[in-house]
Amino acid sequence: MNYFDLFWIFLLFLAFLPYFKQKMMEGARLRLMRDLEKQRNSRVIILIHRQESMSFLGIPLVKFIDINDSEQVLRAIRLTPDEMPIDMILHTPGGLVLAAEQIARALKGHKGKVTVFVPHYAMSGGTLIALSADEIVMDENAVLGPLDPQIGGYPAVSIIKVAREKEPKDLDDKTLILKDISEKALVQMRNFVEEILKEKLGERAGEVADRLTGGTWTHDYPITVEELRAMGIEVSTDMPKLVYNLMELFPQPIQNRPSVQFIPLPYEGAPKKVEK
Repeated sequence: MNYFDLFWIFLLFLAFLPYFKQKMMEGARLRLMRDLEKQRNSRVIILIHRQESMSFLGIPLVKFIDINDSEQVLRAIRLTPDEMPIDMILHTPGGLVLAAEQIARALKGHKGKVTVFVPHYAMSGGTLIALSADEIVMDENAVLGPLDPQIGGYPAVSIIKVAREKEPKDLDDKTLILKDISEKALVQMRNFVEEILKEKLGERAGEVADRLTGGTWTHDYPITVEELRAMGIEVSTDMPKLVYNLMELFPQPIQNRPSVQFIPLPYEGAPKKVEK
């Protein structure tokens, strides 16, 4: 074998190195997911959105909760026995309301205990999903976000406020249409949030729903653990170490990675719990 052959072998090795590294990373994630499932006797679902980078232009692309995510999460829930707990690791800036509501409803309807882990942040639609869980576990410095609907890039509450401050004759058709859509979106979101909080907060659910959806803060406002507790929402900060370890296996940026992962097998029974 001459140096020319060695050179081509080296180039082939470099070409396939990213693929092998990706497969090794995926294997490490699955092993940690299985460890967490055995430790907690649960189904683990990961919903993580990182800022990705295009391979040839380097243009940042921010990923959000979309219909594909809701389809995958709902499939994972269908493959889980009714009484088996579900643990979801959530890291997202939010996304499509329809997809977030589908996930929230499915988690809310699961008979087994649902725990959502937020190691860093879960804003907007991510907050909606977190509130649907039986238990929310957050890092002490992690945050959730407001749930005020956004219409055409603007807060629905602000559109309504501006439109009401003017005479109808001074408003163009587009503004009137945006006002109508905003009013509907605000009522729909407020009612849904009250619905998922009713079991936890009772009569206070409506008050908290108003606070979260009514434009109290800007849409990117970070709602801390202390603020959530002050609203009456129970939050634990007892984050398992394995959750942090899993987050480390989702470095930024990673390309061609699905944002929802779970072990795609129907569980007939609970995995045996590993003694510590």
